[in-house]
Amino acid sequence: MDLVVPEQFCSFHRFHVIRARVSDNTVSRPFILSADTGSHFTKLKVTRSRKRSDSRVFAASKSETSGLNGRLQQIVSTSNGDLNGIAMESSASGVNGSRNFEEFASNIHLRKLVRNGELEEGLKFLERMIYQGDIPDVIACTSLIRGFCKGGRTKKATRVMEILENSGAVPDVITYNVLIGGYCKSGDIDKALQVLERMSVAPDVVTYNTILRSLCSSGKLKEAMEVLDRQLQRECYPDVITYTILIEATCNESGVGQAMKLLDEMRKKGCKPDVVTYNVLINGICKEGRLDEAIKFLNNMPSYGCPPNVITHNIILRSMCSTGRWMDAERLLADMLRKGCAPSVVTFNILINFLCRKRLLGRAIDVLEKMPKHGCVPNSLSYNPLLHGFCQEKKMDRAIEYLELMVSRGCYPDIVTYNTLLTALCKDGKVDAAIEILNQLSSKGCSPVLVTYNTVIDGLAKVGKTESAVELLEEMRRKGLKPDIITYSSLLRGLGREGKVDKAIKIFRDMEGLNIKPNAITYNSIMFGLCKAQQTSRAIDFLAYMVEQGCRPTEVTYTILIEGIADEGLAEEALELLNVLSSRGFVKKSSAEQVAVKM
Repeated sequence: MDLVVPEQFCSFHRFHVIRARVSDNTVSRPFILSADTGSHFTKLKVTRSRKRSDSRVFAASKSETSGLNGRLQQIVSTSNGDLNGIAMESSASGVNGSRNFEEFASNIHLRKLVRNGELEEGLKFLERMIYQGDIPDVIACTSLIRGFCKGGRTKKATRVMEILENSGAVPDVITYNVLIGGYCKSGDIDKALQVLERMSVAPDVVTYNTILRSLCSSGKLKEAMEVLDRQLQRECYPDVITYTILIEATCNESGVGQAMKLLDEMRKKGCKPDVVTYNVLINGICKEGRLDEAIKFLNNMPSYGCPPNVITHNIILRSMCSTGRWMDAERLLADMLRKGCAPSVVTFNILINFLCRKRLLGRAIDVLEKMPKHGCVPNSLSYNPLLHGFCQEKKMDRAIEYLELMVSRGCYPDIVTYNTLLTALCKDGKVDAAIEILNQLSSKGCSPVLVTYNTVIDGLAKVGKTESAVELLEEMRRKGLKPDIITYSSLLRGLGREGKVDKAIKIFRDMEGLNIKPNAITYNSIMFGLCKAQQTSRAIDFLAYMVEQGCRPTEVTYTILIEGIADEGLAEEALELLNVLSSRGFVKKSSAEQVAVKM
């Protein structure tokens, strides 16, 4: 393409968009002419050249053009190849200005798509950008990779990286770190290591820390140390996070003794441990049952130039409570306050949980009421142990009282709170009240989970309301919750007790159709129902099927069948079978005596 741009034309419009015919692909594209009228000849400014354009741009003197019509004729004639001896410059500037503008606009649109969470559209648009020769923005692509990784779609994220690498753009270390982090999060550490090896830029300490954390959390300390060696070979020096990750993994795998050696190495290399490092070590010491040593370590921390924080104290406090050292726990709390280390909600929750487990509900309430004085607002984890304690003592009125109290204080119950109440109500046989609470959960913004339904289904089955239990089973499946073996075992046990054998067998077959493997309790429930209905021969057939499916019969299985045989008037035969099973060790002598008494 040949194009003359007279100075007067540029003066007439400082920025003007015109259409030019691109010689290599005959596609008309708009581009921006940026005028610089300070010189005799006008030059078009561009920021980058492109290989795909062979166009040329010319500058014409003022004397060669007169009038708008003449200027337009000049443009037309030169675009048709009539150069008339005009001086030539490279035309790449004009077209490239156009392409730069379009590329800039495309990258803005790509960023917008990513920002709005339209990841699939973003990927499609990125592919179109590459097709038309645009170089994508690294920051936008990094955000796109991050979005895919957050959703666990690492294949899509990898595709974005491949496009970016092949486009001529240079991904930076942050881009690689995001992709490596995505692989690590999804548990695909091997692919993360592959990305590490093919990085086009030098990995930084964040890159290595991401991989080391993933390896250590998977129990691969040896592989982590090998990665550390490669890190040092590349002169990428570990930081305090690196060492803390390795120290924690060493505590878990090799014990605190080995971890202390790593701490010494860390100090020798001039890397100062922080409070997180020391917390990891103190936690390891506590796990090894050396609480007094952990307390000593806590007291020595200020001399290491690192005062303990509330998390340090919470680790010690939890260990004290788990070992029953309540007086020491009280002293530690007082010491925290004296030293100006403000306790957190977690601090108080540790104490409340311990006191409730010891059935010291009065003292737990005292701790709860002290929380606001120390700037801590109780949460559901503060109230749940109290509610559980009241339910265990069958003080449902107090449990409901504290449920109402927590709501009045702006603390909304979670599913654990409701499951605690439902369990207590069902154990107490108050299934109607349990159903009422269950029906209200969704309106309270608390969706029931599998345990919730299992609790109520079991409660209904135990009081003989199996029809309602079956309805709940259907409801939970409609809501997308998958029943498990506990769900079916509770229901089948109830149906067996009620003698609804055919219904039980139908549900048993449905369960098998869902690939839920029956256990001994499930089989026993069916056999109990059959024996109760005086269909012992079918129960024996079911025993044969049980064994055929690889499920080992239990002592309960045999006693159910023996009692079934006796109930059908075959007491002598049942007693004889009982003696045989007892002599072979299938039924304990004590159990055999109890069964014999019943016969």
